[in-house]
Amino acid sequence: MRRADAGPHEGALAPAKEGDEVSGFLEQACAQAHERVAEAAALRPLGALRAGAAAARPSLADALSAPGCQVIAELKRASPSKGHLAWIPDAAARARAYVSGGAAAVSVLTEPAHFRGSLADARVVADAVPVPVLRKDFLVDAYQVWEAREAGASAVLLIVAALDDATLRELLVESRQAGLEALVEVHDQAEAHRAAQALAAAAVPRPVVGVNARDLTTLTVDHGRFAACVEALPAGAVAVAESGVAGPDDVRRAAAAGAAAVLVGEHLVRTPQPAAEVARLVAAGASSAASSGARRA
Repeated sequence: MRRADAGPHEGALAPAKEGDEVSGFLEQACAQAHERVAEAAALRPLGALRAGAAAARPSLADALSAPGCQVIAELKRASPSKGHLAWIPDAAARARAYVSGGAAAVSVLTEPAHFRGSLADARVVADAVPVPVLRKDFLVDAYQVWEAREAGASAVLLIVAALDDATLRELLVESRQAGLEALVEVHDQAEAHRAAQALAAAAVPRPVVGVNARDLTTLTVDHGRFAACVEALPAGAVAVAESGVAGPDDVRRAAAAGAAAVLVGEHLVRTPQPAAEVARLVAAGASSAASSGARRA
């Protein structure tokens, strides 16, 4: 396995293929996350990490609750399904371009082995932009929540498929204690019901719930997944459509199905004009404001 601290261009990252143990991808990624936590905590205990936590950041739920379908613009260099996506030497500059185009928030992949990310990316982005920053990674331990807070993030990603009910609830509580929000990610109605129960148990006042259109077993995208799941999301949740957004038509489709926001990664990291492309997506979301059934807190 690559070192957790390996740089963004150490070694080749081949795209995952069906039949190449893709069904074990999530289990592998979570195991690697546990290893990174153990290594980091050995160098810096949780108490020291909490003591160095950054000041509170803007609210993700607030940012996504403006009229229209908002855009969360993502920064990632690679993905398990596509391999290398983009050479991004200056994460801060890319994030500023997203915000100049109208992005309501910036998502930063910090996972090193499959996405070529790092916490350093989250730190420089949080320092560079005034909008909420989402730490996107495989969170399995409270330590990672406080890493996100120290890096200046506003929110963390919690993947329901990767966590049992007790751990999901504990991480939601820990996020609230750290002054962070959580984007709780589901893939089907059963996970949506699990998310609703955990959010209620953790007394999260205004949940942000994402529906990822990408199947974690095959890594393929089902564009109908959001519409199939949206009614199962918790009442009052800010609903986010994740994966498979590649242009204005996809934004309008998500808004019509009830999305308050879309999370866009691959499409934006590959475009040579990120600010202009974000602006196109934002305009599509704004034009959907009157007709969309976007769920608002």
